Amino acid sequence: MKKILIIEKIHKSAINLLNDRKDFTFEVIEKLDLNFLKEKIKDCDAIALKTFELTKELIESAPKLKMISRHGVGYNNVDLDTVKKKNITLAITAKANAASVAEHVFFMMLNISRGINAYDKCVKEGDFSKKHDLNLTKELWNKNMLIVGFGRTGRNLIKKCIGFEMKIYVYDPFVDKKIVEQFGGKKVEKFEDSIKNMDYVSMHLPLKTETQNMINLGILRKMKKSSILINTSRGGIINEADLNEALNQNMIFGAGLDVFEKEPPDMNNPLLKNKKVFLSPHVATFTEECTQRMGVDTVKNIIDFFDGKLDKSMIVKL
Repeated sequence: MKKILIIEKIHKSAINLLNDRKDFTFEVIEKLDLNFLKEKIKDCDAIALKTFELTKELIESAPKLKMISRHGVGYNNVDLDTVKKKNITLAITAKANAASVAEHVFFMMLNISRGINAYDKCVKEGDFSKKHDLNLTKELWNKNMLIVGFGRTGRNLIKKCIGFEMKIYVYDPFVDKKIVEQFGGKKVEKFEDSIKNMDYVSMHLPLKTETQNMINLGILRKMKKSSILINTSRGGIINEADLNEALNQNMIFGAGLDVFEKEPPDMNNPLLKNKKVFLSPHVATFTEECTQRMGVDTVKNIIDFFDGKLDKSMIVKL
């Protein structure tokens, strides 16, 4: 009998998968107290993990632990050194998030480009004619779009860009240009050179040493003054102080952020008061459909692991 510890509530469809298996027992933990978890974790075989930080101390409290399944694609909340040392398998819900995140990118692009919030305010405040005082907005049609990182989300996003008849470019040194062309895009080799001609730039990268502060003041200075920057991947990819300065100095037109260097961001973070940036609280996956897919895939990864048939594309290489 395998014991599964589910840290934080997940979708009921995922729970039903475990209810159908007589060779698993499970417990959902919503009390996120370190000492309480250390007691609960000590005899579990696998963990389903959302956003709670799985520290070295917690992992070492679980001598039977063989598998961790992350509810999402990021794993910055897992102590990877300890996982690797103990030979624990770490899996993610790699296929569940792409459509929802790509839609959120477009939601941000359209909101910023078309001034949706300002128009909504006009109507609700009873000042219909104020529309004539506002700046004209921007179309997405025929604009240059750079997708930085061409994994599942980038490949979902390019389909939506094609629907809007955009000119799509992709920067990803690990993807062959033929694959990009098959999706209807053009691969660029040099990020810093290509960014000069882009109207929209959307970031889809993991946070690593080489991607930390990838978008900095030097890069922002090279972008078009009319360009819009979107980040729904990881906050540390963009230097937030540099972005705030670039927006204030009109180096770029606007930005949309769903992720931040620190989450939640400090209330004194100047981006929170910057009218040129549209912010959301890391919710690109917060749809009914995506939440269900992530929950089901989180549990399915655990079941498949113990059944000896876990999809290799779900496993994090450490």
